[in-house]
Amino acid sequence: MLDAAVLVLNRSYLPVHVTSARRAFAMLYQGAARVVNEQYETFDFDSWQHVAVRVQDDGVGRLGAMIRVPRVILLQGFDRVPKRHVRFSRINIYARDRNSCQYCGRRFSRSDLNLDHVIPRSKGGRSSWSNVVCSCIDCNRRKGGRTPSQAGMRLIRKPERPRWTPVVGLLGGRQGYPEWRPFLNIVDASYWNAELVER
Repeated sequence: MLDAAVLVLNRSYLPVHVTSARRAFAMLYQGAARVVNEQYETFDFDSWQHVAVRVQDDGVGRLGAMIRVPRVILLQGFDRVPKRHVRFSRINIYARDRNSCQYCGRRFSRSDLNLDHVIPRSKGGRSSWSNVVCSCIDCNRRKGGRTPSQAGMRLIRKPERPRWTPVVGLLGGRQGYPEWRPFLNIVDASYWNAELVER
């Protein structure tokens, strides 16, 4: 149980790391972190040790009693988001564009969107943050192999490299817990998080 994965959040509730339960308990005991439960309540070590261990929870024995293994902890003194290269990937393009067609503005499920080169590759357009956007199937068909101006269409927002840090890479192949879902939006990482070639 002490090797179980625990999601670590910064003070803005953004995921920054995954650690072990052993390390999480140490940070909790030292006052460097607080536990976050399913109702977004936070607990210091003293209050967390009195939270009942449910049947579905993992618990660790301590001096004749059990203490629930936390799934999410909140750092008390860390505001920054780690600086990372923002991967040029499907999931990050869809996240940047908020699953919305950048021509008509409507939101769609990912299966009803595709990636569109604003300046088509046949006209020298590159596969890059500044030239690839989400597009619904109808708008993509209407635009065809033309630029938006040639097709009489307008981009809602100019595409650019996002400044945020994607969090899917934090897992490192580990399975998450249901308690992590509010803080992570995890999908099929092999497809959505594969880095696309910028050319």
